[in-house]
Amino acid sequence: MMQMLGTAPRKALACRRRIDRILKQIIQENKEAITDHESFVSVLLRLQNEGGMPIELTDETITALMFDMLGAGSDTSSTTLNWAMTELIRSPAAMAKAQAEVREAFKGKSNVTEDDVAGLSYLKLVFKETLRLHPTSPLLIPRKCRETTQVMGYDIPKGTTVFVNVWAIGRDPMYWDDAEEFKPERFETNNLDFRGTNYEFLPFGAGRRMCPGINLGLANIELALASLLYHFDWKLPQGMEPKDVDVWETVGVVASKKTSLMLHPVTFIPPPVA
Repeated sequence: MMQMLGTAPRKALACRRRIDRILKQIIQENKEAITDHESFVSVLLRLQNEGGMPIELTDETITALMFDMLGAGSDTSSTTLNWAMTELIRSPAAMAKAQAEVREAFKGKSNVTEDDVAGLSYLKLVFKETLRLHPTSPLLIPRKCRETTQVMGYDIPKGTTVFVNVWAIGRDPMYWDDAEEFKPERFETNNLDFRGTNYEFLPFGAGRRMCPGINLGLANIELALASLLYHFDWKLPQGMEPKDVDVWETVGVVASKKTSLMLHPVTFIPPPVA
């Protein structure tokens, strides 16, 4: 079979096997570890030992769950981080405000830690506004209608596949002033959140089938963006103005930026050397 595959599929399969070995090693290490701290893996192993699950929770199942969490969280997190930097470089005032908050909070420190990020209020507004304009999955995951129903005068037969256009909802002028503008401050005066209870703002979906990796994704992105803003100033290539940075999106399940974001980092506080 391997002889019939091209170079790219062979490399993909080899990469998949390597990831599988790493994940199985993590499972084994968690089985042997003695600690009171519960992680994602240790919770799954505890449920495995307790039994009573509708579907048997084998090591292979846990490996698959870990792969899904890490795989789904990597592409979407990097895409959101890219959009956040894109919108900040296009909005010098927002960039200056975000950098001022980060640098004041971490003054005197050589690096940014996950615990430090918790108190950054404006950074959280930046992420909310980024997710409003650029939800990583603009149509979410497709749903299937379980029974015939009617929505806004439209008949939806049972079994119909339904897509929710959260990209359009997040830009609807009925709910958002200056809907096409990047304004993190708009979230200072409302309690809108992305936990699935405010239907005008659903970057992660809603209900029992909403994205299970919200906390993991936000932790990854917030720490990365805080570090980028703390350690570096960011400049556009010579002759390029903020308004020249495009915001075209690719067509696909994940709405990545169509063209690469090209920035020059200028060291402000040298990051720690690994």
